[in-house]
Amino acid sequence: MALGEVACRYRAHEISPEDLPMIAAEALAAGLDTPTLRELAGLPRHADARDIRDAFEQALSEAGTELPDPGLARRHALRRLAARLADGEIAPVDLATDEWWETEAETVEERAFVSLIPSCLCCMEYTLGLDQRTWSAELRIAAVALASSPPIGPGC
Repeated sequence: MALGEVACRYRAHEISPEDLPMIAAEALAAGLDTPTLRELAGLPRHADARDIRDAFEQALSEAGTELPDPGLARRHALRRLAARLADGEIAPVDLATDEWWETEAETVEERAFVSLIPSCLCCMEYTLGLDQRTWSAELRIAAVALASSPPIGPGC
């Protein structure tokens, strides 16, 4: 995984700080080398999360990679989620376990996908007004449309 993608996934809370030292070690093994990346790779998983975050952000800076805006990172995460749903890696009901419905969607495809994500499983019928089969079909159609839509902002 490229360091830019790691930064995006980290910012979208898909990667925890305790995973960053191993990711740094993998980046070193792949040929990316900066002083702080070496330092980060040497930190234990249970190191202070602030130290890990600071080292990661410094390593990004040294590598010429910016930490993306949280909103943009979340939108990229939404697209990855749509692709996973379209590919059958996750089930439609799995989407109600996160706060995807709060994502600030900016494109037509993002809005269509987000509008179908319920805030929780218990109120899915109430909030969607659809039977589960119809909802799943519409959600998959929206997921395919989002996953195949043009990229947004800096790539993640």
